[in-house]
Amino acid sequence: MSTSDPVIQLDEAAVAAARQAVGAALPDVAALTQMANAFFRALPGQDVPAIPLGGPGLAPETWGSPAAPTSAFPTPTIAGPVPAAVPMSTAVPSFPSTLPELGIPAPSMPSIPSVDKLPSEADLTRLASPDAYGSTIPTSLPIEASSLGVSPTLSPYSAPFPAGYSTATQSVNAPGAPAFASPNSSLPGPGIPSQPSPAFAQSPFSLPLPELGLPFPNYEAALPSIPALPALPNDEQAQSALTSASSFYFLDQAGALSQPIETAPLGPSHYEPASTTALAPNLTQDLGLKRGLFDVASIRRDFPILNEKVNGHPLIWLDNAATTQKPQAVIDRLSWFYEHENSNIHRAAHELAARATDAYEDARNKVAHFLKAPSSKEIVFVRGATEAINLVAQSWGRRFIGKDDEIVISWIEHHANIVPWQMLAQEKGARLRVIPVDNDGQILLNEYEKLLNARTKLVSFTQVSNALGTITPVNAMVQMAHRYGAKVLVDGAQAVSHMPIDVQEQDCDFFVFSGHKVFAPTGIGVLYGKQDVLADMPPWQGGGNMIADVTFEKTIYQAPPFRFEAGTGNIADAVGLGAAIAYVEQIGMENIARWEHELLIYATRELNKIPGLHIIGTAKEKAGVLSFVLDGYRTEEVGAALNKEGIAVRSGHHCAQPTLRRFGQETTVRPSLALYNNYEDIDAMIAALRRLR
Repeated sequence: MSTSDPVIQLDEAAVAAARQAVGAALPDVAALTQMANAFFRALPGQDVPAIPLGGPGLAPETWGSPAAPTSAFPTPTIAGPVPAAVPMSTAVPSFPSTLPELGIPAPSMPSIPSVDKLPSEADLTRLASPDAYGSTIPTSLPIEASSLGVSPTLSPYSAPFPAGYSTATQSVNAPGAPAFASPNSSLPGPGIPSQPSPAFAQSPFSLPLPELGLPFPNYEAALPSIPALPALPNDEQAQSALTSASSFYFLDQAGALSQPIETAPLGPSHYEPASTTALAPNLTQDLGLKRGLFDVASIRRDFPILNEKVNGHPLIWLDNAATTQKPQAVIDRLSWFYEHENSNIHRAAHELAARATDAYEDARNKVAHFLKAPSSKEIVFVRGATEAINLVAQSWGRRFIGKDDEIVISWIEHHANIVPWQMLAQEKGARLRVIPVDNDGQILLNEYEKLLNARTKLVSFTQVSNALGTITPVNAMVQMAHRYGAKVLVDGAQAVSHMPIDVQEQDCDFFVFSGHKVFAPTGIGVLYGKQDVLADMPPWQGGGNMIADVTFEKTIYQAPPFRFEAGTGNIADAVGLGAAIAYVEQIGMENIARWEHELLIYATRELNKIPGLHIIGTAKEKAGVLSFVLDGYRTEEVGAALNKEGIAVRSGHHCAQPTLRRFGQETTVRPSLALYNNYEDIDAMIAALRRLR
């Protein structure tokens, strides 16, 4: 490098102040910027002035001096002509590389500058004007980045100016080069006082950022603050938690093998989430009904689906024997479970498992209370009444029914209470015997007793006929069967939504029902079994949850009811069943039975007035089920005509073909009642039927 090459001299006081402000370990940003500015100011073909740079190991007073000692870092220089523009495919720079050598540790870098303002169009115009620099800048050259005054700090307005920096004017331009920004020039923005710029601050990372027109979005401020994690418990706190009573009751006997399970007291669950109780929906609203008072309008508001329109008409749901609609309390309870409690149950030591287990077992308690069962341990959750009957047939039946034994059912059974016993009888060589009914659909008790004998092992019959609505004399039939040593299963699927149930008063050995028939979700049902009877039954299905210990040699099973609940059960819908039971119990099953009986009397009277309409099943004791045929119409035609007016009824054989054939029918039209039906529903159906005549 020749002695005529210009060398930029820096203000030593300013340099010292800068070194004090940013730390001795950082490279000289101002010098690096001068290199870049000098390179970009030069036109193609011009020589670039040499700018010796000091490394991190050099003292400030030796920077730019020929006698500067060597350091661990090379001293790069820029010199030589700027290469002319050539095609990219052949462009090879002729000047020395300024990249650091491989293997040499990179010096610590300054923090990335924060830019929270964008220049407006007016700012850019002002920056490009001669007044902004004090001299004319060739329009072909780019504006220096130093004019934007970018600060190296994360908060550009929080860093103070280095103490003692010099504001004296000192030329940093090479002789003959255009005069660039004066050290005293500044670009104050609105609300920012004008401050003179130090000589060393020509670096684009040295000045506070001027407040320009357009604010840059502050994303960091928009982010939510993350709450601090609670402190981990110490040994004393952990030991205290392990030895205290908690809702993780299923861990108390972890590792224990099959043991008798004590009867759980009936009542609400002991789990009450401290953090969410205030937010919990009012799942079982107290309607405040007095005995004998039934506010059907208020109850209808609890069932959102009744606001539906079908074919332009308000929905009238008279298909309750097939399934019932769900109150908002059940819908809300399901949502609450999935939002706050969802987990698998019984076997995990975390909070959600405890919540889910408590909710599931609380539903079991509610079912036991609803059926007036002595213990919740006599309640087995299944998919529905059909699965419950099959469970008894495959578990109890296979063990206790043999060749030439007899199973007694009635003529008015649902297929679910016929087919499983046929299958068992065929497998075991047993006989299936049928209790006859009279022309009204009533059980003939004298004929029933004639069927009972020492070979009778099981009697299974419905409490309410799903096709006729007949209520059977449960208590008398159970007593008669027990006199002959037979076990009794009562199918209560059509009874649970219409009348109070008391399995202890009935003295039945098994009672089954489906949740969806009593305003609960589909896919959940119940098998009640006397504790001693369940204890004698082998598992029906094998898998997780029903075992206490498993080896390759043998498996020890859980005690009932868990013995019969293999795998992950329908946890959420069991919780929904508990909510449905709580709902009807708030209203009162006696109130529901009384209201539905009034509707049944009215509907029967009005149907009998329609010419050519014949009611099938006219027992003196009936629940809210009516079956009829209409002369001149197929049952599906009647159902379709009612559907056009938004009225939903069932037409078909109702999975009770032997029942209907007893009365010379293959199909009937079957409207069926529930607690939310009213006189207007019946009037609408009667009017639609009259229009068919």
